[in-house]
Amino acid sequence: MERQVQRLRQAFGSGRSRPLQFRRQQLEALRRMVQEHEKDILAAIGADLCKTEFNAYSQEVITILTEIDFMLANLPEWITPKAAKKTMLTLLDEACVRPEPLGVVLIIGAWNYPFVLSLHPLVGAIAAGNAAIVKPSELSESTANILTKLLPQYLDQDLYAVINGGVEETTELLKHRFDHIFYTGSAAVGKIVMAAAAKHLTPVTLELGGKSPCYVDKDCDLDVVCRRITWGKLMNCGQTCIAPDYVLCDASLQNQIVQKIKETVKEFYGENIKESPDYERIINLRHFKRVQSLLEGQKIALGGETDEATRYIAPTILTDVDPKSKVMQEEIFGPILPIVPVKNADEAIDFINAREKPLALYIFSNNNKLIKQMIDETSSGGVTVNDVIMHFTLNALPFGGVGSSGMGAYHGKYSFDTFSHYRSCLLKSLRREGANKLRYPPNSQSKVNLAKVLLLKQFNKGKVGLLLLSLLCVVAAVFYKKYQAVLRRKSLLLSLVVHRLLWSSTQ
Repeated sequence: MERQVQRLRQAFGSGRSRPLQFRRQQLEALRRMVQEHEKDILAAIGADLCKTEFNAYSQEVITILTEIDFMLANLPEWITPKAAKKTMLTLLDEACVRPEPLGVVLIIGAWNYPFVLSLHPLVGAIAAGNAAIVKPSELSESTANILTKLLPQYLDQDLYAVINGGVEETTELLKHRFDHIFYTGSAAVGKIVMAAAAKHLTPVTLELGGKSPCYVDKDCDLDVVCRRITWGKLMNCGQTCIAPDYVLCDASLQNQIVQKIKETVKEFYGENIKESPDYERIINLRHFKRVQSLLEGQKIALGGETDEATRYIAPTILTDVDPKSKVMQEEIFGPILPIVPVKNADEAIDFINAREKPLALYIFSNNNKLIKQMIDETSSGGVTVNDVIMHFTLNALPFGGVGSSGMGAYHGKYSFDTFSHYRSCLLKSLRREGANKLRYPPNSQSKVNLAKVLLLKQFNKGKVGLLLLSLLCVVAAVFYKKYQAVLRRKSLLLSLVVHRLLWSSTQ
């Protein structure tokens, strides 16, 4: 493992990952990999999570292809240094901000969406010019194996590597110094990753999770609301970090929501849900038992059936849920939807704010004032109004958590930013040294007065104003050098003259 990390560091040090053409070639190669091995990739995802090809493609593969296309279209603009605004002291200099790659980065993927959550950040790392090690989740074994097989066939092996394995391999990886670590998974492991990164002062992006609340107002179409909530909750059998975790609503809406979701479940999955090809399974037995245990002592209004042999848990709704119960103390990550009655939006806001900041907040209402209030008075990684999940799909929006739901963000330009260092550059000339007399010792009141005028006064920064001020600076510097003694005696007069010229340039 040490040799692999050093090989990548040496290759990155050669500079070959930096040119735009190279980055484009690698992104195009990654796209070819996905397109040429689509069937194998879909089969691997299906084997891990009991997904149909359509679900695997729509939930994971298409996201990667879209992200690659977005990067290729925008990368020439993003890598171009951007000019920075200048002050009077740097008016004749060149100032810019240059995006530069961080170096060798570590990407630790997750099992619930094993393909997209491993490759999505990799696309950003490549676009930003980095070298990268990808560590897929060992729980999604088939997808991890196919990534280990395919990535070296398409990407530069000296700059991009895949390391497969479990806790032991991840622990060993975290002992090494990286220039950035990107982790997707649980908060418990996120703390371990952050502690390991701290030993090397390595920055981290943590994409975690939490209990994403869903507030349903009386003023909305429950047929539409429940269809959208059901879709988001049961996607991937509830194993989605931004799935609606629980519903907050007026007690009078509970029975209606249960009935509407019951109808929707039948519409989506038929009479025999267990036989539906569109309904996935819990990833493994350990997680099955954890989710199953959340049903203990609850009032089950819909579902509740389980089958350990096939890791099947039926779509389940819990009503009149006690906020102190076990199901409300941890992220569910399964097809169970608790409903917690609240009196109004104010109580819902208090309920949300009394808990850790969630990765997502969902608000269903036609009342714009209420929507604004909930957004203004709560905090979450992201918000979607009158729908669920969909903010993840828009690569113009940053995706990430806040507080215990994570730190940092990615998708689109935000992925490029995450894996880039924005380097400030000021390029000066060795000429015009006379203008620097103002900053050199010995200091004097006349220098202070001149500095106040040049740096603190408000003025019109149009071309004419800047030209006049530029000439004024040069003239002032020359006269200061030649007639220093005189200027000391007449500093006040000079300040008044300069101030008058500045005022005139704004007219």
